[in-house]
Amino acid sequence: MDSFISWIGGKKSLRNAICERFPLSETEKYVEVFGGAAWVLFHKEKHANLEVYNDINSNLVNLFKCVKYHPNAINEELENTLNAREIYDNCKSLYNCEALTDIQRAAKYFYMIKASFGSKVSNFGAKARDVSNAEYLEAFKARLKKVVIENKSFQSLIKQYDRPNTLFYCDPPYFGTERYYDTGDIPFTKEMHEELAEILRNIRGKVIVSYNNDDYIKKLYHGFNIEEISRQNNLSRNTGQSQYKELLIRNY
Repeated sequence: MDSFISWIGGKKSLRNAICERFPLSETEKYVEVFGGAAWVLFHKEKHANLEVYNDINSNLVNLFKCVKYHPNAINEELENTLNAREIYDNCKSLYNCEALTDIQRAAKYFYMIKASFGSKVSNFGAKARDVSNAEYLEAFKARLKKVVIENKSFQSLIKQYDRPNTLFYCDPPYFGTERYYDTGDIPFTKEMHEELAEILRNIRGKVIVSYNNDDYIKKLYHGFNIEEISRQNNLSRNTGQSQYKELLIRNY
């Protein structure tokens, strides 16, 4: 199934290639460290005994939790809501208000994702979109029923779930484009790329990491199984390049 949101860095176009490389028979725990829109989680087979979705963005995590437990309530919050800059600006000014319930906060953040430019949450998109219909969220309630939803740093999460039978999927902010990602109050720095690589070099479990095709990243993960994967470039009209290369990095 598809994700219920679009998201910066979403892996819709790479999900098949990623899932094809999963060592299914050896996996008991599956952990998405940088969950985002969870395109891979929703696409993959439910082969593991435990599935974990994690993101450092507490608003995104709250949205996933409310979709898991209260999808109809989110739909009711958004019912008959117009796609308008004024409403978007109102949501942006209020969605972190402590007086809101978790459901109200989730509905406002969901609206901002749907109405914003490029799903970046930061600016109104000014495009014709249906922002009021969220009835389809009910289908995701069942898929998330047994998924553990976490809101931890990658350091803490990997340490907690690292076992020989754990498969980690890591989709960190792409190197050089970190400013485009909504990581809450904690910006993703160059040092964090280095720390992630060092942690993954020493885990007991297995990991597959998706990254942009960058020489610095290749150097960080020297000794890993590194593949260059080409996908359709969604910005080909502007760049003139029909294909965009990314990296899939594995320790197996």
